[in-house]
Amino acid sequence: MIALIVSLQVRPGELDGFTEAITENALRSFTDEPGCLYFDVAVDEEDDHHFVFYELYRDREALDAHRAAPHFARWREAVARHVVEGSQHNTVASRLLHHA
Repeated sequence: MIALIVSLQVRPGELDGFTEAITENALRSFTDEPGCLYFDVAVDEEDDHHFVFYELYRDREALDAHRAAPHFARWREAVARHVVEGSQHNTVASRLLHHA
């Protein structure tokens, strides 16, 4: 399994547009992509403009399919409008442990 961990900062005044965009991206990823096992979105309790996503994909091919999906292209457009430039950090990792 492949995990994608994303951390980013939303521009002041852009929270509503960002929230709408990430809600759509997460929903489409999870419902339209069979290789997306889950897509969690978390907001920092001390900074409501700082978000972290934890996405889990079946394999690298599923992650590549996610990045090629039409909703991902719309998401990238939203990032350009709503996210502080240079604040997004992506980590791709192989999942080692999972506690349910």
